[in-house]
Amino acid sequence: MESSRRQSGIQQLLAAEQEAQQIVNAARNAKMARLRQAKEEADREIAAYRAQMESEFQKKVAESSGDSGANVKRLEQETEAKIANLKQQAAAISPDVVSMLLKHVTSVKN
Repeated sequence: MESSRRQSGIQQLLAAEQEAQQIVNAARNAKMARLRQAKEEADREIAAYRAQMESEFQKKVAESSGDSGANVKRLEQETEAKIANLKQQAAAISPDVVSMLLKHVTSVKN
């Protein structure tokens, strides 16, 4: 009788151990499934964020490219105006410079 009780107790322990193992396996599988799901969600969020940032970057590049032509044109106009101003100033003082040079070159010092 005592041996059958021991046998019954051992069987109960084995059954409890198997049940505990099944619970642990189920929990492990649920955890792995949740981790997989979280990774997939994160990948989707990353892809959406990357697409948004890329779109904003392309928009800014397009805006700055469009402005680039206007900036170049404006800079060319400013440069041309400065060159014309310098030429006008040089033309205004050119006769004075030439006469001063001739005066110094033609005068003889002892």
